[in-house]
Formats: sequence, structure tokens, C-alpha cells
Amino acid sequence: MTEKTVLITGSTDGLGRYLAVRSAQSGARVLVHGRDKLRAEQVREAILASGGPEPEILLADLSSLREVDELADQVRQHTDRLDVLINNAGVGFGVPGAARQVSADGIEIRLAVNYLAVYRLTRQLQPLLIASAPSQVINVASIGQEPVDLDDLNFERGYSGMAAYRRAKLAEIMFTFDLAEELRPTGVHVTALHPATYMDTTMVAEFGGSPLSTVADGGAAVLCLIEEDVPTGTYFNGTNESRADEQAYDPAVRAALRQRTDELIESVVG
Repeated sequence: MTEKTVLITGSTDGLGRYLAVRSAQSGARVLVHGRDKLRAEQVREAILASGGPEPEILLADLSSLREVDELADQVRQHTDRLDVLINNAGVGFGVPGAARQVSADGIEIRLAVNYLAVYRLTRQLQPLLIASAPSQVINVASIGQEPVDLDDLNFERGYSGMAAYRRAKLAEIMFTFDLAEELRPTGVHVTALHPATYMDTTMVAEFGGSPLSTVADGGAAVLCLIEEDVPTGTYFNGTNESRADEQAYDPAVRAALRQRTDELIESVVG
């Protein structure tokens, strides 16, 4: 990680914070992303206290596609290379029984943050990643997956927070497979993983889950993808290559999802 530039979305809490500090300890220049300046400054202080190099702080609300674009602009302003992009920011199941939430863009919140923000940010930073190759994109997904309803991408029928989370995470894995295939000739390596089950995070506490693992467990799995020579276009459960929901391996479904995704983003940002 020495002298690599690493962007970690959602790096002011949980797994993201752990990865930010550990990456900096290993000598990486970390771009700390969050929504709250105070919490981002706390991560900055933790990085400096650990002996890591001065990080950059980038603020953006990833539920807004326009702010996703602003985050990409901030990245380009702060660095002329990006070695590792870790798409970690996410919204969990939520409080059990909670009503459907939408972003300021009118998009179901889990779809907006867990999938569309990943898709848009990575696409916006793609030229920088290619220019920095060999580089990596790591998408923090989940073992909890549910087939995507292409006719109800915005989940307006039969809503549940858990199902919305699982659909968005599968969509993220499908994007991973597509992007890896597309960028294979460029030297940009793309993988997705379920880092660990029910880590001791705010997300798990929110829905009343009992932690079964730690952020250190999940962090080790993410760092393994950075440090080890693993195939591009793969999905991991922890440190083991695994198989996602079968829908992810259907090229026709992935193509349809791409089209609907582009149309949805176009309807918001033009």
C-alpha cells in the first residue's frame, strides 16, 4: 500500500474507518469520504495518531447523484492518480418495519446509495483509474442477495428494507462483473466481496442484529483482495472465492440492468 492513493467511501464509521486507518498505517495516501465533517476530522486525527500520512477529507452525500458527481470532481482536484477505489458506503436494512424511503432524487434510498452511487462514482472515476493502472476497484457487497426486479427497479411494490438492501447488493455485484469484463484490457482489476457477517457496526445495530464478527475480520478480507493476486471479475465471501446469486451470471439480465440504470441516472442528472 506504500505510496498508493486510496479512496474509501463511507470511511467515517465501521469497516470504512477501519480500512482508512489501516491503509494509512501501511503507507497509503487515503482520501477519507463521509457526510459529516466532524466525524471525518476524527478519522483524520486517528490516521495521524497511527503514524499514517496526512489524509484528504472529501464530503458528499451519496444518496444524491449530483453530490456523487461532486465527489468525483473533488477526487480529481486532489489527485492525479487513483490506485484503489473501495466502494464501501452503504445503507443497511433499516429499522424493522420502516417505511420505504426515497432520496432527494426520488430514488429508493438503498438503491441510491448501495448501487447507483457505486455505479456513477466508478464510471466518473474510470478514466483516472485507467490512467493509474494497474489499479483496483473493490465493491463491498453482501452475501444477502435477492434477484433484481427490472420492471420495478425503484421498488415501488411490496417494499421491505431488507429486500431493497439485498436487491441493491446483487445489482452491485452484477455491475462488478460487467465492469471487470469491460476493463480487463486496461489493467483495472475489479472485484466484489461480502467482507464478514453481521460485523459490529452501526448498520447491524440499527436493525437489532447481534454482531457475529468484527470490522477487523471484514477489513482483513478487503485488504486480502488488495494484497493477493485474485482473478478480476470475481465475488468473494470473506477471503474465499464464492458464487453470487445466479441472476448475476446472466449477460442478458446484466445488459437490461445497465440500460435501466443509465436511463434512471440520465433522468436525474441529464
